[in-house]
Amino acid sequence: MSESLPLVGRSLAIFVVATVMMGIGTIAVALRTFVRVHLVRAFGWDDALMIVALVLFIFLNVCCMIGAKTGVGHKMLDFTSVKTIEKAMLWWWLGQMLYLWASAVAKVSIALALLRLTVRQAHRIILWTIIGVVTAIGLMFWLVLLFDCHPVSYFWLRLEPTHSGTCLSIGTLLAIAYLYSAITIFCDLTLGILPVFLIWRLQMNGRTKVALGVILSLGAIASVAVIIRLPFLHHYGDTDFLYSTYQIAIWSIIETGLGITAGSLVTLRALCRWFLENTSTQGRRVPGKQASDGPYALSSWTGEASKKSMRDPRYWRPDLVPGQMDHLTVTTVSSPMAGSPRSDANSSQEVLNPEGEAWYHGNQVSIHQTFKLSAGE
Repeated sequence: MSESLPLVGRSLAIFVVATVMMGIGTIAVALRTFVRVHLVRAFGWDDALMIVALVLFIFLNVCCMIGAKTGVGHKMLDFTSVKTIEKAMLWWWLGQMLYLWASAVAKVSIALALLRLTVRQAHRIILWTIIGVVTAIGLMFWLVLLFDCHPVSYFWLRLEPTHSGTCLSIGTLLAIAYLYSAITIFCDLTLGILPVFLIWRLQMNGRTKVALGVILSLGAIASVAVIIRLPFLHHYGDTDFLYSTYQIAIWSIIETGLGITAGSLVTLRALCRWFLENTSTQGRRVPGKQASDGPYALSSWTGEASKKSMRDPRYWRPDLVPGQMDHLTVTTVSSPMAGSPRSDANSSQEVLNPEGEAWYHGNQVSIHQTFKLSAGE
């Protein structure tokens, strides 16, 4: 006999939301990782923690998807065996365990990302306080749910007549759930409002400040899902638990997914610049010619030189006579590529791009000036 129930109604809603949010979150974190590793080359703890949050979020969604197929979102009358109910309750329990840490780690990642931009000590204290509060409240509620029932397995085996145990009263559980939600909303709003103060005194025009403030405040969007979930928390006490709590499951998934996605979108400004720059460069290319990262002689910019001729010294200086290469001095002025040395023994270099523009390393410009030295008699 099959132990899965059809995906219809509420169970289908849980399955679809979990699938969509998992896909969006994965794409957002993948793009963030590409930007941090490949473009700006500044992969930090905030990026690593967001990857951890994504992994936990994927496991959370897998639990929700399997739970939906097992019976989460169905009424008790839809089940044909107690064993199926127990499996559905087990997947629910595993999902809520993963939700707490996925959500907490995502918030800590967002706070660490803002710490990169923080100069004032007061702002740093606020962010570290948020990190501490998020970690503490997440750990507290996780322990409450972990030991909600004694023994722990009684949470999903309570319908078995051979199993006995006790669980926290619904009133106590709801009080802790409301406290957790209130603190979560406060932390999310703080992470959303603080960027306004971070950029308030920056020397930039008003439109740029507004745009940057909105981007940095995206991480607070998760609080919307927490607020929407509040009216459904009382369903924890319903006897038809798996059917009544589907809204709690859906909005918990959305909350975590929004936090991960919005927290990653904040870092994608460099990706937009990179894409626009590459598009602009492609549009300026001469038709029929491929771009190359190699050097070109300004005096030979006809596009007719072969790779073989480029290795010939006369390609660079047609007036050179073979055998007289010993009397050359080369001076180089270049914009440094990220990760490359700024100077070497045979050239002098001038940094043409500021430190903060490491994302622009793909368009290095090097200008070589060659002098021929000769000794007169």
